[in-house]
Amino acid sequence: MLRSFFEGDPLEGEIADICEETFTFPVLLRRLDDSISLLELFHGPTAAFKDVGARFLASSLSRLEADRDDDRPLTILVATSGDTGAAVASAFYGKPHVEVIVIYPRGRVSDRQEQLLTCWDDNIQTFGIDADFDACQQLVKAAFDDDWWRKHMRLSSANSINIGRLLPQMTYYGYTALERWRQTGEPLDTVVPTGNAGNVRACLYAREIGLPIGRVVMATNANRPITHYLETGEWTAFEMVETLATAMDVGDPSNVERVRHLYPDIDSLRDVLEARRIDDESIRDVMRSGPDEWGEVWDPHTACGVRVREKLDRDDAVIVATAHPAKFPEVVEPLIGREVEIPERMAEWLRQPTHMTEIEPDLEALTREVRRERGD
Repeated sequence: MLRSFFEGDPLEGEIADICEETFTFPVLLRRLDDSISLLELFHGPTAAFKDVGARFLASSLSRLEADRDDDRPLTILVATSGDTGAAVASAFYGKPHVEVIVIYPRGRVSDRQEQLLTCWDDNIQTFGIDADFDACQQLVKAAFDDDWWRKHMRLSSANSINIGRLLPQMTYYGYTALERWRQTGEPLDTVVPTGNAGNVRACLYAREIGLPIGRVVMATNANRPITHYLETGEWTAFEMVETLATAMDVGDPSNVERVRHLYPDIDSLRDVLEARRIDDESIRDVMRSGPDEWGEVWDPHTACGVRVREKLDRDDAVIVATAHPAKFPEVVEPLIGREVEIPERMAEWLRQPTHMTEIEPDLEALTREVRRERGD
């Protein structure tokens, strides 16, 4: 799937090795019953689907940097609503020629998400701001537009504004669609929990290159820009709403721009994509009933997908399970009445000391701290 995107690129001959480094953990397609299957994407080191794209990007960029004569490291700027920053930090940790700056919204991620964002040192710097994810993303974009940052730093991004994060995410949709086609001869219908629309965009790209993918259903939380756009045909950003599914708390999802570019006509987009909003009470209901009804413990984001799947009139749609429930014990454990077992790979990072600098949510404050760290 990926090779054709790298024709003529310096990495063309290394795609197989990059994929070998990326997929060191399983991606599981697991059937629960005759009508529901799960695509489990949380078996990586930080227990979220972001590990796939982050590890691919880290392997790619570290190879490109090894051949450069410039002594300055490549600086990766990443805004996170919880899972991206940890996956990127884990993927780039200790890699030569690259440094990472992570910006996250303090108080708007779970305690374990925060631990996974702040347990890094060496080539990773983490900054917490008293604002929402949209403000974090605006800081990253402002740095790319700023004269000082462009003059003194060599910048790249590990958010899904970087196509190198999104291309590898097509692979698990390709894998799932082909598995379904071989078994049933039918195209894959899929339910994708999403906030910033990167994961669903990867699914749509896989569909457009010819894989047997049918309807794509976005499961969102109470934030409404995506459902509003599909209902009205008018794009409007909204103020972010805080929900139990914190990693999907986005009021201005940047990847919708890519979706609109791919389907500039709203009716053509509606032919392949639909979206449904799930409120917090429904998320609680799904998580509370998960062990008895399905024998499963759901994280809040996958719970959105489960509730959307229950509302669909189509059989056999696959739910994308985006994160492990152990990342959200404050939400999950009171609802199911017991502790959630922590994956060992994640537990290793939870035992580490934390390193974080709290700053005001503006570029001047970020620049001042980065310059101080550099000794400027």
